[in-house]
Amino acid sequence: MESWDVVIIGSGPAALRAAIASSDAGTKPIVIDSKSIGSGSGLSPVSGLAASFDEVDSTAHREDTIFAGGEGTNKSAAARVCGEAMNVLANLENWGLVLQRRDGGLPFAASCQGHSRPRLVGCGDSTSREITRILEEQVIKRGIVRRADLQVLSLVMDSKQVRGITVLDIQSGQTFGIQAKAVILATEGYQGLWSNISEGTGTGVSLAASAGIKLEGMSNISKHHLTVKGTNLHLPVDILSAGGRYRKDSGEDLEIGAEKDDGNCILDLRALESDAKIWYAQTIRRIEERTGLNINSEVIPVYSSVAFTLGGAPVDENGRVTFNSQKMWYTGLYAAGRSANTGMHGDGYLPGNLQLEDLVTGEAAGNHAGEWVKNTNFAGSQKIEKAISKVSKNIENYFLDEGQTIGEASIHLSNLVTNIQNNSEIDVKTLKETKISLTDQSRVMNTELLNAIQIKSMAPIIEAISKSG
Repeated sequence: MESWDVVIIGSGPAALRAAIASSDAGTKPIVIDSKSIGSGSGLSPVSGLAASFDEVDSTAHREDTIFAGGEGTNKSAAARVCGEAMNVLANLENWGLVLQRRDGGLPFAASCQGHSRPRLVGCGDSTSREITRILEEQVIKRGIVRRADLQVLSLVMDSKQVRGITVLDIQSGQTFGIQAKAVILATEGYQGLWSNISEGTGTGVSLAASAGIKLEGMSNISKHHLTVKGTNLHLPVDILSAGGRYRKDSGEDLEIGAEKDDGNCILDLRALESDAKIWYAQTIRRIEERTGLNINSEVIPVYSSVAFTLGGAPVDENGRVTFNSQKMWYTGLYAAGRSANTGMHGDGYLPGNLQLEDLVTGEAAGNHAGEWVKNTNFAGSQKIEKAISKVSKNIENYFLDEGQTIGEASIHLSNLVTNIQNNSEIDVKTLKETKISLTDQSRVMNTELLNAIQIKSMAPIIEAISKSG
């Protein structure tokens, strides 16, 4: 059985930032995920990074965040995260992030709906990709171990203390356990529920729910308004500050979120500034490749879709997963990014806060975990052995002849999501009890098995959403 001080589950900015912080605290972390290294850099960007660059302090940013989130916003979390924006930006620049700049050399800040002043900084439509690349370089420089061939199956808990995890080695098909002093959940969100499961499996959220942790913010299903019709291509809202126009198909200008029926909305990029075309070249290329539309002469039909999620395990300022109104801690368990819920978003999302929160919560969790494990011993090996036996039996069940196919199980999952959207009765129990059988009987690199595991892992997430109202 492997033993690591800190196990970080995920591959995006939150996970990478947590790894860097825990390593800098003097521990030896390992980063594991079922996706290949660098996969996080290919995600469609939804906005830049919000920072109070041209402001005396972050007060206005905090107030805009609270206004967008409404009464459900955790004001302390909003103040804390917004207050860290300039430090986050400084670190990224020191590590080599090349920002879009304006005349005079200062970073360019884009205007955006919900912000009282220009505040979105970044690298055009490459912000997510470049931040991920910079963080991956720092992970490599620190010699942090990464495994991109493991699917996490369960958290191993002992009286509300984390002892480790169980995993499936995708290459060999074998299950085994990893003992850990601390585990940080920092995976992608569960937005794949509303599109394709590969776009967001919500592994961290599912692991937390399956371990009996009460999730928060699950009823907040925020939508991104610039998704190209007929595709899953999400366009960055920053483009609206560079000459892009969000309109009804009649030509009437709209503000993001102001439409009553977005069935006939368009994005008009015909007046896109010439300088901006350099920073949004990736967006232009993707639009032309996916739709055949020429942005110089044609408009792009867009609609609202779920491009990211905000619900997750409740965490405190140190990234610790908490219960009993944050008075107690699931000892050794942390969450960051899309696996966590800080409460800063409340009932509404302010563009640019997503990437900021990923980085702030990742650093906080990694730093605290790195310090905490120094005076902590490994424990719970017998619990892990029992958990391995249980998950191994579950894996064997997929290779039995009886059960639904992957396609049938996917349809079942889609129907449950549709019922959520229509406020209909949800029967998650049937998905939990449904058996899935595989046509591929190989144990080596069985992607069908991986899909089956991910479909089943969506059940506790759907259940949490339905209970949240």
